[in-house]
Amino acid sequence: MDIRNSLEGLRTLLGVNPAAPPAVQGKSAPPSSAGGLTSDRATLSSAASEISDAAAGDGVRMDKVTAVQQALAAGSYDVPASAVASKLIDAMLA
Repeated sequence: MDIRNSLEGLRTLLGVNPAAPPAVQGKSAPPSSAGGLTSDRATLSSAASEISDAAAGDGVRMDKVTAVQQALAAGSYDVPASAVASKLIDAMLA
């Protein structure tokens, strides 16, 4: 499985603009002094940051989210099947 493709699919699903692909970094140069320590370097993509920003974006009404979570936990959350079907069709046509 190619992780990069999965991240791009997740970005598309969440509506996050794809960033430029991260540059591939080679090994760091050896230390100039014979007794020096080598240092490792890692370059991380900003995919997690972008996903976090998209999930925490404006328009999320936490009071509604909390109410739905509580109703789900209590087993009292009921959504008519016709409403679900209508939203699915609207999303497909949009």
